[in-house]
Amino acid sequence: MTTPSPRPEILTIHPYVAGVSEIPGVNRTVKLSSNEGAFGVPPSARAAIAAVVSDVFRYPDGGAGALRTALGTRWGLDPARIVCGAGSDDLIYQLCLSYGGPGRDVIMSEHGFSIYDIAGTYAGSRVIKVPERNLTADLDAMLAAVSASTRLVFLANPNNPTGSMLPAEDVARFRAALPPDVLLVLDAAYAEYVTRSDYDAGVKLVDATDNTVMTRTFSKIFGLGGMRVGWCYAPPAVVDVLDRVRSPFNVSVPAQAAAIAALAEPGWVEAGREHNAVQRPRLAAGLEAAGIKVWPSEGNFVLADLETTEAANAADAFLRSRGIIVRKVGGYGLPQCLRVTVGTTEEVDLVIEAFTDFMRQSRG
Repeated sequence: MTTPSPRPEILTIHPYVAGVSEIPGVNRTVKLSSNEGAFGVPPSARAAIAAVVSDVFRYPDGGAGALRTALGTRWGLDPARIVCGAGSDDLIYQLCLSYGGPGRDVIMSEHGFSIYDIAGTYAGSRVIKVPERNLTADLDAMLAAVSASTRLVFLANPNNPTGSMLPAEDVARFRAALPPDVLLVLDAAYAEYVTRSDYDAGVKLVDATDNTVMTRTFSKIFGLGGMRVGWCYAPPAVVDVLDRVRSPFNVSVPAQAAAIAALAEPGWVEAGREHNAVQRPRLAAGLEAAGIKVWPSEGNFVLADLETTEAANAADAFLRSRGIIVRKVGGYGLPQCLRVTVGTTEEVDLVIEAFTDFMRQSRG
């Protein structure tokens, strides 16, 4: 007997593993595994969701016109150059399917976001993972990996799960050195958390070139991970391609309403950024005081390096015994590390205390 068979490369894909949300048998869990915003859903977004409940039998605006206008107003961008999707993952898939494919290579850094690999392989591309330097994308090595077959380069900035960030000047030099027929996709999912003056999420490069795309999300600082809303800012030709291939109603009625309201929530982004600017270094300092190496991060998370896989697994189990869920990142080639989201002040206290107790016990 024979059965339907997928393309062979599909079976080489390791399914995406989301952050765990609960621990069986534990009454209270502290979920710090998915880099969700520390403050939950903006009040105005909650109200907006409730207000459109009676309208969800209607199809949404397929072009997300009001949302694109709100995004343009919030960030000073041309709405005609914005495409919205069901999370930025949706747009990453469409870019890979549109510009990748058999005989077309995709380049990413070794510890870059796993969806680049999954989407690129799904499209039929060869995905090349370039070794990093000190858990930071090595731009020179990525350039050296470019060939006549290269069509897409993904660069997360800041990067997930490492937290590393590349200055705008370095990214601009990288873009200039890439061939003009290579599309550079700058994934700026954590842009709102960055406070450094030498950072640009990608707007300047998109405006200056016709071969750069910036992707963004509402899943982090805007607290709408469950709504699945993402967007990209792109050259007109890329917008035209995405509008041809994306799903016709890819952002739901409540998702569009929530995103528009979240963009207008007074002080929401500023409060989230300020909280992160205080609590992330405090979390890092607490773990370092316990004897754990913490890699530099510009996101709303830190990467704790336990040095060995065994120690990372033991620490993860210890934290779970206290109801604390962090992210194991062995799937990113970092089995010795745990990624920890910056939660509320109370949650940061609990994590520091738990890691401190674990290290104390592990030393006997």
